[in-house]
Amino acid sequence: MEDFSDEELVRVSQRGDLEAFTILARRYQEKIYRTILAMTKNHLDADDLAQDTFLQAYKSLKGFKLKSSFYTWIYRIAMNLTLNHLKKSSREKNRAEVELETYSPDTRSPREVSAAERDSMKKEFRRKLKEALDSLPAPYKTSFVLIEFQGMSHKQASLVLRCSENTVSWRIHKARKMLQSKLKPYFERGII
Repeated sequence: MEDFSDEELVRVSQRGDLEAFTILARRYQEKIYRTILAMTKNHLDADDLAQDTFLQAYKSLKGFKLKSSFYTWIYRIAMNLTLNHLKKSSREKNRAEVELETYSPDTRSPREVSAAERDSMKKEFRRKLKEALDSLPAPYKTSFVLIEFQGMSHKQASLVLRCSENTVSWRIHKARKMLQSKLKPYFERGII
């Protein structure tokens, strides 16, 4: 089956042959992965999204009408998943859900860092982030939490806190500076 065309493999896959779909997936997995990686700039996200792409493609294969090439079809699936992921990540960043980008200080690529090491680094950073947040003076912490974690606008936060929008903006600015200062070693180590 290795020498079958994509169209032939699709037709065989649509009849339930998993081996045919596996061949298709192998043909395009690296292209899909590299495309997603170029958009996300994160190896872990690219791995997850590439797997999700092929999983969704397999589940939707019976509905594929072959009006386009298999690659075009699976590329669209990959782009839709990636764009949705980026939108979600953007919303989370706006709410200060800290997105960790795994990096090892030695010369290994992020794909070579063990899952245990990644988990350990993430846990350590989350603990230090919580400590840093808890150490902020109350007005700064409250403003930061309302804006970054609750997703409020500066105007909404100013109404809740009974202060001006400028005061809220200043507090957010100061809170970020304090957090950056407290978490500087993690930025320097490349953990985030």
